[in-house]
Amino acid sequence: MSKEFINKEFFDALKALVEEKGIPADYMFEKIQAAIISATRNQFGNRENVVCDIDPDEQSMRVYVRIPVMEADEIEEPAAEWTVEQAAAHGFDKAKIGDILEYNLDPMKFGRIVAQTAKSVIRQGIREAEREKASQEFQSRNQEAVTATVKDVNPETLDCTIEIGHASAFFPRADQLPNDHFRPGQLIKVYVASITENGGIGYANISRRHPGFVKRLFETQVPEIYDGVVEIVSVSREAGSRTKIAVKSNDENVDPVGACIGPRGQRVNDIIEILCGEKIDIVPFSEDPAAYIAAALAPAQVLAVDVDPDGARTCRVTVPDNQLSLAIGNKGQNVRLAAKLTGWKIDIKPLSAMQAE
Repeated sequence: MSKEFINKEFFDALKALVEEKGIPADYMFEKIQAAIISATRNQFGNRENVVCDIDPDEQSMRVYVRIPVMEADEIEEPAAEWTVEQAAAHGFDKAKIGDILEYNLDPMKFGRIVAQTAKSVIRQGIREAEREKASQEFQSRNQEAVTATVKDVNPETLDCTIEIGHASAFFPRADQLPNDHFRPGQLIKVYVASITENGGIGYANISRRHPGFVKRLFETQVPEIYDGVVEIVSVSREAGSRTKIAVKSNDENVDPVGACIGPRGQRVNDIIEILCGEKIDIVPFSEDPAAYIAAALAPAQVLAVDVDPDGARTCRVTVPDNQLSLAIGNKGQNVRLAAKLTGWKIDIKPLSAMQAE
């Protein structure tokens, strides 16, 4: 057997490759076996009779062909079947009709084409293993906020390639925040928004704009949410600008808004820093629609909320005249986020207009 395939350096190099790529060793050995068998079959009639045994513990590999010994007039594939005389010529002096011989092959004699075929299949196997491992990594982190390492940044488009564990993912500029400016090697928080299947392989859709990102950040920063004492009811977001998040407490002794803000505002400030200064309004949820809608319009002061009695989930909100622009918000953002948060259509009127009516 050729030392090219069985020396210590080969197995050491393979071990290093396995550790670098994070691929199971058994998977790599399976792909190497398949590559060698595939390349060798063409030399022996493309029959299912080529075997490759790899023993990493002994650092050895054996490639052989199972060849039946037959009568001369029964042979259909001379490359894969031998007569007794042919067997003797290959060193099997005691061979007889009906025997299945195991003829060892020397990989050095496979030829350049076979070697190239084996290398190609091995490389493909490595790529498949990497994609499969990445797919499993992403599936286990689907809809989670994770820490990623920036590998590359396109200087023109600002699209990024990031690494999550041992898996690489594409992070387009369109899913980044307006104030995001990344550099290679930087650790960043991202959200695995979903997994797209293609050919049985999962590809992660990465985002920092998704509302679920803010929800997961609060879950990691606020122990009461993680423990289930405080519950996130709803999130509405215009990424990079403002988020409203509604919370409620399952313990009457715990203030849900205070828990999310944290001592001296530390918890919510940590999240705001991750989001590059995005404003966050923490709203107390209420089963009373009027109270909930009034809270959702913060920081504006609300005088009254008149809910449509027909159950159409529409309401009319009255605010002081000097609070109208604050309630509506810049370009309608505040009322828009409040409506999305509560699920109600909100019509805001100043007090003077209500009195005139």
